[in-house]
Amino acid sequence: MRIGIVCYPTFGGSGVLATELGKALADKGHEVHFITYQQPVRLNVFNTNIFYHEVRVPTYPLFDYPPYEVALASTMVDVIINHDLDLLHVHYAIPHASAAYMAKQIVKQKNGRNVPVITTLHGTDITLVGKDKTYEPVVTFSINQSDAITAVSNNLREETYSSFPIEKEIEVIYNFVDVTRFDKKPLDAFRKVIAPNGEKILIHASNFRKVKRVPDVLHVFANLLKEVPAKLLMVGDGPERPACEELARALGVDDHVRFLGKQEQMEDILAVSDIFLLPSEYESFGLAALEAMAAHSVVISTNAGGLNEINIQDKTGFMANVGDINAMSHFAIHLLKDNDRLNSFKEAAYQHALQFDIKHIIPVYEKLYGRFCRMDC
Repeated sequence: MRIGIVCYPTFGGSGVLATELGKALADKGHEVHFITYQQPVRLNVFNTNIFYHEVRVPTYPLFDYPPYEVALASTMVDVIINHDLDLLHVHYAIPHASAAYMAKQIVKQKNGRNVPVITTLHGTDITLVGKDKTYEPVVTFSINQSDAITAVSNNLREETYSSFPIEKEIEVIYNFVDVTRFDKKPLDAFRKVIAPNGEKILIHASNFRKVKRVPDVLHVFANLLKEVPAKLLMVGDGPERPACEELARALGVDDHVRFLGKQEQMEDILAVSDIFLLPSEYESFGLAALEAMAAHSVVISTNAGGLNEINIQDKTGFMANVGDINAMSHFAIHLLKDNDRLNSFKEAAYQHALQFDIKHIIPVYEKLYGRFCRMDC
Protein backbone atom coordinates (compact mmCIF):
# COMPACT_ATOMS: atom_id res chain seq x y z
CA MET A 1 0.00 0.00 0.00
CA ARG A 2 0.99 3.63 -0.54
CA ILE A 3 -0.02 5.50 2.59
CA GLY A 4 0.06 9.21 3.36
CA ILE A 5 0.52 10.07 7.04
CA VAL A 6 -0.24 13.56 8.29
CA CYS A 7 0.79 14.49 11.83
CA TYR A 8 2.41 17.05 14.06
CA PRO A 9 6.17 16.39 13.93
CA THR A 10 6.83 17.21 17.57
CA PHE A 11 7.50 15.23 20.77
CA GLY A 12 3.79 14.96 21.59
CA GLY A 13 2.06 11.59 21.73
CA SER A 14 0.18 11.98 18.46
CA GLY A 15 3.33 12.76 16.48
CA VAL A 16 5.29 9.96 18.14
CA LEU A 17 2.55 7.41 17.49
CA ALA A 18 2.12 8.48 13.86
CA THR A 19 5.85 8.37 13.17
CA GLU A 20 6.37 4.98 14.80
CA LEU A 21 3.37 3.63 12.89
CA GLY A 22 4.80 4.85 9.59
CA LYS A 23 8.22 3.36 10.32
CA ALA A 24 6.68 0.01 11.20
CA LEU A 25 4.53 0.00 8.06
CA ALA A 26 7.59 0.80 5.94
CA ASP A 27 9.46 -2.11 7.55
CA LYS A 28 6.63 -4.35 6.39
CA GLY A 29 7.03 -3.19 2.80
CA HIS A 30 4.42 -0.44 2.55
CA GLU A 31 5.32 2.88 0.95
CA VAL A 32 4.83 5.64 3.52
CA HIS A 33 4.69 9.37 2.79
CA PHE A 34 4.90 11.76 5.76
CA ILE A 35 3.30 15.13 5.08
CA THR A 36 4.02 17.85 7.65
CA TYR A 37 5.80 21.17 8.16
CA GLN A 38 9.09 19.65 9.39
CA GLN A 39 10.63 16.23 9.66
CA PRO A 40 9.12 14.32 12.61
CA VAL A 41 11.48 14.02 15.56
CA ARG A 42 11.17 10.23 15.67
CA LEU A 43 11.84 9.90 11.92
CA ASN A 44 15.50 9.20 12.58
CA VAL A 45 16.11 6.19 10.34
CA PHE A 46 16.73 5.69 6.64
CA ASN A 47 14.27 3.43 4.88
CA THR A 48 13.76 3.28 1.12
CA ASN A 49 10.00 2.97 1.72
CA ILE A 50 9.77 6.25 3.67
CA PHE A 51 9.30 9.64 2.01
CA TYR A 52 9.02 13.04 3.65
CA HIS A 53 7.14 15.94 2.06
CA GLU A 54 7.56 19.34 3.70
CA VAL A 55 4.55 21.63 3.81
CA ARG A 56 5.84 25.03 2.80
CA VAL A 57 3.72 27.92 4.01
CA PRO A 58 4.28 31.12 2.01
CA THR A 59 4.45 34.35 3.98
CA TYR A 60 2.95 37.56 2.68
CA PRO A 61 2.53 40.94 4.39
CA LEU A 62 -1.23 40.48 3.96
CA PHE A 63 -1.32 37.54 6.39
CA ASP A 64 -0.83 38.02 10.13
CA TYR A 65 -1.16 34.24 10.41
CA PRO A 66 0.09 32.16 7.46
CA PRO A 67 -2.69 29.88 6.12
CA TYR A 68 -1.17 26.52 7.10
CA GLU A 69 -4.34 24.52 6.48
CA VAL A 70 -4.50 25.65 2.84
CA ALA A 71 -0.81 24.89 2.28
CA LEU A 72 -1.28 21.49 3.92
CA ALA A 73 -4.26 20.61 1.74
CA SER A 74 -2.39 21.66 -1.39
CA THR A 75 0.60 19.52 -0.43
CA MET A 76 -1.70 16.58 0.22
CA VAL A 77 -3.20 16.96 -3.26
CA ASP A 78 0.25 17.07 -4.83
CA VAL A 79 1.46 13.96 -2.99
CA ILE A 80 -1.74 11.98 -3.61
CA ILE A 81 -1.67 12.63 -7.35
CA ASN A 82 2.06 12.41 -8.02
CA HIS A 83 2.69 9.38 -5.82
CA ASP A 84 -0.66 7.66 -6.43
CA LEU A 85 -1.47 7.25 -2.74
CA ASP A 86 -4.04 4.66 -1.76
CA LEU A 87 -5.22 6.50 1.35
CA LEU A 88 -4.53 9.29 3.84
CA HIS A 89 -4.19 8.63 7.55
CA VAL A 90 -4.38 11.89 9.50
CA HIS A 91 -3.50 12.15 13.18
CA TYR A 92 -5.06 14.80 15.41
CA ALA A 93 -8.29 16.32 14.16
CA ILE A 94 -7.21 19.96 14.01
CA PRO A 95 -6.47 20.98 11.29
CA HIS A 96 -5.56 17.71 9.63
CA ALA A 97 -9.03 16.23 9.20
CA SER A 98 -10.44 19.37 7.61
CA ALA A 99 -7.41 19.79 5.34
CA ALA A 100 -7.74 16.14 4.30
CA TYR A 101 -11.41 16.66 3.43
CA MET A 102 -10.46 19.63 1.24
CA ALA A 103 -7.69 17.64 -0.45
CA LYS A 104 -10.01 14.71 -1.04
CA GLN A 105 -12.56 16.89 -2.82
CA ILE A 106 -9.89 18.52 -4.99
CA VAL A 107 -8.43 15.15 -6.04
CA LYS A 108 -11.91 13.85 -6.80
CA GLN A 109 -12.58 16.82 -9.06
CA LYS A 110 -9.19 16.64 -10.76
CA ASN A 111 -9.02 12.96 -11.66
CA GLY A 112 -12.18 11.33 -10.35
CA ARG A 113 -10.44 9.37 -7.58
CA ASN A 114 -12.10 9.04 -4.20
CA VAL A 115 -9.14 8.84 -1.79
CA PRO A 116 -10.10 7.35 1.60
CA VAL A 117 -9.32 9.41 4.70
CA ILE A 118 -8.80 7.80 8.10
CA THR A 119 -8.74 10.13 11.10
CA THR A 120 -7.17 9.12 14.40
CA LEU A 121 -8.18 11.13 17.46
CA HIS A 122 -5.50 11.49 20.11
CA GLY A 123 -6.81 13.55 23.01
CA THR A 124 -6.65 17.31 23.34
CA ASP A 125 -7.88 17.69 19.77
CA ILE A 126 -11.18 16.49 21.25
CA THR A 127 -11.11 17.18 24.98
CA LEU A 128 -9.67 20.70 24.89
CA VAL A 129 -9.12 22.42 21.55
CA GLY A 130 -11.99 20.77 19.70
CA LYS A 131 -14.58 21.87 22.25
CA ASP A 132 -13.80 25.52 21.56
CA LYS A 133 -16.83 27.04 19.86
CA THR A 134 -14.50 28.54 17.27
CA TYR A 135 -13.51 25.09 16.02
CA GLU A 136 -16.36 22.76 16.97
CA PRO A 137 -18.43 22.97 13.73
CA VAL A 138 -15.39 22.28 11.53
CA VAL A 139 -14.14 19.50 13.81
CA THR A 140 -17.55 17.80 13.83
CA PHE A 141 -17.96 18.08 10.07
CA SER A 142 -14.43 16.88 9.29
CA ILE A 143 -14.66 13.86 11.57
CA ASN A 144 -18.02 12.87 10.15
CA GLN A 145 -16.66 13.15 6.61
CA SER A 146 -13.80 10.76 7.37
CA ASP A 147 -14.10 7.29 5.88
CA ALA A 148 -12.98 5.76 9.18
CA ILE A 149 -12.43 7.19 12.65
CA THR A 150 -10.21 5.69 15.34
CA ALA A 151 -9.46 6.72 18.92
CA VAL A 152 -6.49 5.66 21.04
CA SER A 153 -8.58 4.61 24.05
CA ASN A 154 -12.11 3.73 25.05
CA ASN A 155 -12.18 6.82 27.24
CA LEU A 156 -11.41 9.09 24.29
CA ARG A 157 -14.05 7.33 22.19
CA GLU A 158 -16.71 8.06 24.82
CA GLU A 159 -15.45 11.64 25.30
CA THR A 160 -15.81 12.25 21.57
CA TYR A 161 -19.35 10.91 21.43
CA SER A 162 -20.37 12.99 24.45
CA SER A 163 -18.80 16.20 23.11
CA PHE A 164 -19.64 16.07 19.41
CA PRO A 165 -22.60 14.87 17.30
CA ILE A 166 -20.56 12.14 15.60
CA GLU A 167 -22.65 10.02 13.26
CA LYS A 168 -20.12 7.28 12.51
CA GLU A 169 -18.59 4.41 14.44
CA ILE A 170 -15.35 5.26 16.25
CA GLU A 171 -13.05 2.26 16.46
CA VAL A 172 -10.60 1.96 19.33
CA ILE A 173 -7.05 1.08 18.31
CA TYR A 174 -4.78 1.49 21.29
CA ASN A 175 -1.49 3.33 21.23
CA PHE A 176 1.45 0.96 21.02
CA VAL A 177 5.07 0.66 22.04
CA ASP A 178 8.04 -1.05 20.43
CA VAL A 179 8.92 -3.20 23.43
CA THR A 180 12.19 -4.36 21.89
CA ARG A 181 13.37 -0.75 21.84
CA PHE A 182 12.59 -0.01 25.48
CA ASP A 183 13.40 -3.39 27.00
CA LYS A 184 17.11 -2.82 27.49
CA LYS A 185 19.63 -3.25 30.26
CA PRO A 186 20.31 -0.05 32.22
CA LEU A 187 23.65 1.61 31.59
CA ASP A 188 25.43 1.36 34.93
CA ALA A 189 27.70 4.30 34.14
CA PHE A 190 24.69 6.51 33.35
CA ARG A 191 22.88 5.46 36.53
CA LYS A 192 25.97 6.19 38.63
CA VAL A 193 26.24 9.68 37.16
CA ILE A 194 22.61 10.38 38.08
CA ALA A 195 22.60 8.54 41.41
CA PRO A 196 26.22 8.14 42.57
CA ASN A 197 25.23 6.83 46.00
CA GLY A 198 22.68 4.30 44.80
CA GLU A 199 19.68 6.59 45.18
CA LYS A 200 16.36 5.61 43.61
CA ILE A 201 15.54 7.39 40.35
CA LEU A 202 12.18 8.88 39.46
CA ILE A 203 11.27 10.34 36.06
CA HIS A 204 8.65 12.64 34.64
CA ALA A 205 8.34 13.34 30.91
CA SER A 206 5.88 15.71 29.27
CA ASN A 207 5.45 18.90 27.29
CA PHE A 208 5.20 20.92 30.54
CA ARG A 209 1.71 22.24 29.90
CA LYS A 210 -0.76 23.00 32.71
CA VAL A 211 -2.80 19.89 31.97
CA LYS A 212 0.24 17.81 32.97
CA ARG A 213 0.27 19.30 36.51
CA VAL A 214 4.06 19.18 36.57
CA PRO A 215 4.36 21.04 39.92
CA ASP A 216 2.66 18.02 41.52
CA VAL A 217 5.68 15.93 40.50
CA LEU A 218 7.98 18.19 42.51
CA HIS A 219 5.72 18.19 45.55
CA VAL A 220 5.54 14.38 45.48
CA PHE A 221 9.31 14.19 45.15
CA ALA A 222 9.83 16.62 48.05
CA ASN A 223 7.67 14.42 50.27
CA LEU A 224 9.46 11.28 49.12
CA LEU A 225 12.91 12.75 49.70
CA LYS A 226 12.17 13.08 53.41
CA GLU A 227 12.14 9.27 53.70
CA VAL A 228 13.99 7.81 50.71
CA PRO A 229 17.27 8.96 49.07
CA ALA A 230 16.30 9.68 45.47
CA LYS A 231 16.94 11.68 42.32
CA LEU A 232 14.40 13.11 39.88
CA LEU A 233 14.81 13.52 36.12
CA MET A 234 12.47 15.99 34.44
CA VAL A 235 12.35 15.34 30.69
CA GLY A 236 10.75 17.73 28.22
CA ASP A 237 10.13 21.40 27.80
CA GLY A 238 7.23 23.80 27.65
CA PRO A 239 5.56 26.86 29.21
CA GLU A 240 5.54 25.49 32.79
CA ARG A 241 9.23 24.65 32.95
CA PRO A 242 10.61 27.97 34.33
CA ALA A 243 8.06 27.95 37.16
CA CYS A 244 8.90 24.33 37.94
CA GLU A 245 12.61 25.10 38.14
CA GLU A 246 11.80 27.91 40.57
CA LEU A 247 9.54 25.58 42.59
CA ALA A 248 12.34 23.01 42.89
CA ARG A 249 14.53 25.71 44.44
CA ALA A 250 11.72 26.87 46.73
CA LEU A 251 11.12 23.31 47.96
CA GLY A 252 14.85 22.84 48.56
CA VAL A 253 15.10 19.82 46.24
CA ASP A 254 16.91 21.43 43.31
CA ASP A 255 20.19 19.64 44.12
CA HIS A 256 18.38 16.33 43.53
CA VAL A 257 16.50 17.32 40.36
CA ARG A 258 17.79 17.50 36.80
CA PHE A 259 15.85 19.22 34.02
CA LEU A 260 16.99 17.47 30.85
CA GLY A 261 14.90 19.26 28.23
CA LYS A 262 13.64 17.42 25.16
CA GLN A 263 15.24 14.03 24.61
CA GLU A 264 14.93 11.69 21.64
CA GLN A 265 16.59 8.61 23.17
CA MET A 266 14.04 8.04 25.91
CA GLU A 267 14.85 4.33 26.08
CA ASP A 268 18.24 5.05 27.68
CA ILE A 269 16.71 7.39 30.26
CA LEU A 270 13.75 5.19 31.14
CA ALA A 271 16.04 2.18 31.50
CA VAL A 272 17.54 3.61 34.70
CA SER A 273 14.24 4.72 36.25
CA ASP A 274 12.45 3.08 39.14
CA ILE A 275 9.22 5.10 39.08
CA PHE A 276 7.56 7.17 36.37
CA LEU A 277 5.36 9.98 37.73
CA LEU A 278 2.39 11.18 35.67
CA PRO A 279 0.01 13.41 37.68
CA SER A 280 -1.89 14.73 34.64
CA GLU A 281 -5.29 16.34 34.83
CA TYR A 282 -6.22 14.32 31.74
CA GLU A 283 -4.56 11.75 29.50
CA SER A 284 -6.48 10.18 26.63
CA PHE A 285 -4.16 7.18 26.89
CA GLY A 286 -0.72 7.95 28.34
CA LEU A 287 1.84 6.86 25.75
CA ALA A 288 4.72 8.10 27.91
CA ALA A 289 3.52 5.85 30.73
CA LEU A 290 3.35 2.85 28.40
CA GLU A 291 6.90 3.44 27.21
CA ALA A 292 8.01 3.60 30.85
CA MET A 293 6.29 0.29 31.58
CA ALA A 294 8.04 -1.31 28.60
CA ALA A 295 11.30 -0.14 30.19
CA HIS A 296 10.45 -1.93 33.48
CA SER A 297 9.50 1.28 35.28
CA VAL A 298 6.57 1.45 37.71
CA VAL A 299 3.95 4.08 36.93
CA ILE A 300 2.34 6.26 39.57
CA SER A 301 -0.34 8.31 37.86
CA THR A 302 -3.69 9.93 38.29
CA ASN A 303 -6.78 7.96 37.39
CA ALA A 304 -7.74 10.54 34.78
CA GLY A 305 -8.95 9.78 31.27
CA GLY A 306 -7.71 6.55 29.77
CA LEU A 307 -4.85 5.94 32.20
CA ASN A 308 -6.74 3.16 33.94
CA GLU A 309 -6.75 1.28 30.63
CA ILE A 310 -2.99 0.77 30.88
CA ASN A 311 -2.02 1.30 34.53
CA ILE A 312 -3.50 -1.43 36.70
CA GLN A 313 -3.95 -0.38 40.32
CA ASP A 314 -1.73 -2.24 42.79
CA LYS A 315 -0.25 -4.37 40.01
CA THR A 316 1.65 -2.37 37.38
CA GLY A 317 1.64 0.73 39.56
CA PHE A 318 -0.72 2.98 41.46
CA MET A 319 -3.31 5.64 40.62
CA ALA A 320 -4.63 8.54 42.68
CA ASN A 321 -7.21 11.24 42.21
CA VAL A 322 -6.07 14.36 40.36
CA GLY A 323 -4.20 16.62 42.75
CA ASP A 324 -3.87 14.04 45.53
CA ILE A 325 -0.19 14.62 46.18
CA ASN A 326 -0.23 12.84 49.53
CA ALA A 327 -1.56 9.61 48.03
CA MET A 328 0.99 9.65 45.22
CA SER A 329 3.76 10.33 47.75
CA HIS A 330 2.58 7.43 49.90
CA PHE A 331 2.54 5.06 46.92
CA ALA A 332 6.08 6.07 45.90
CA ILE A 333 7.47 5.63 49.41
CA HIS A 334 5.62 2.31 49.77
CA LEU A 335 7.36 1.00 46.64
CA LEU A 336 10.83 2.40 47.11
CA LYS A 337 11.24 1.17 50.68
CA ASP A 338 10.90 -2.46 49.61
CA ASN A 339 13.12 -3.63 46.73
CA ASP A 340 11.33 -6.96 46.37
CA ARG A 341 7.99 -5.20 46.04
CA LEU A 342 9.46 -2.67 43.62
CA ASN A 343 10.96 -5.38 41.41
CA SER A 344 7.68 -7.31 41.41
CA PHE A 345 5.83 -4.23 40.18
CA LYS A 346 8.49 -3.56 37.55
CA GLU A 347 8.07 -7.03 36.10
CA ALA A 348 4.27 -6.74 36.15
CA ALA A 349 4.49 -3.39 34.35
CA TYR A 350 6.69 -4.89 31.66
CA GLN A 351 4.44 -7.90 31.19
CA HIS A 352 1.39 -5.67 30.80
CA ALA A 353 3.21 -3.48 28.27
CA LEU A 354 3.72 -6.56 26.09
CA GLN A 355 -0.02 -6.53 25.35
CA PHE A 356 0.47 -3.19 23.60
CA ASP A 357 3.53 -4.22 21.63
CA ILE A 358 3.74 -2.80 18.13
CA LYS A 359 3.63 -6.27 16.58
CA HIS A 360 0.07 -6.70 17.87
CA ILE A 361 -1.25 -3.28 16.80
CA ILE A 362 0.22 -2.81 13.30
CA PRO A 363 -1.83 -5.69 11.80
CA VAL A 364 -4.97 -4.00 13.17
CA TYR A 365 -4.14 -0.85 11.20
CA GLU A 366 -3.32 -2.89 8.10
CA LYS A 367 -6.68 -4.61 8.32
CA LEU A 368 -8.40 -1.23 8.66
CA TYR A 369 -6.54 0.14 5.62
CA GLY A 370 -7.47 -2.96 3.64
CA ARG A 371 -11.16 -2.18 4.02
CA PHE A 372 -10.71 1.03 2.05
CA CYS A 373 -7.78 0.22 -0.22
CA ARG A 374 -8.13 -0.23 -3.98
CA MET A 375 -8.10 -3.74 -5.38
CA ASP A 376 -4.59 -3.29 -6.81
CA CYS A 377 -2.92 -2.16 -3.59
